[in-house]
Amino acid sequence: MTDTSPEITELVRQKLMARSPEERFLMGVRMFDAARDMVLASLPAGLSPEELKRQLFQRLYGQPKPS
Repeated sequence: MTDTSPEITELVRQKLMARSPEERFLMGVRMFDAARDMVLASLPAGLSPEELKRQLFQRLYGQPKPS
């Protein structure tokens, strides 16, 4: 479902594509970092470093962390 008109969707796309490839890449990196920070904040406190990595991977990628 979307409540955004096709005209606005196209305007946003044009503005995004007007940025340099480097700017678009950095936007993606910042969005991933923000998502990672939100997931980390939602995990229980006191997890071991390995358990923290395991749960973070599971939450971000939807599958168990490979061994």
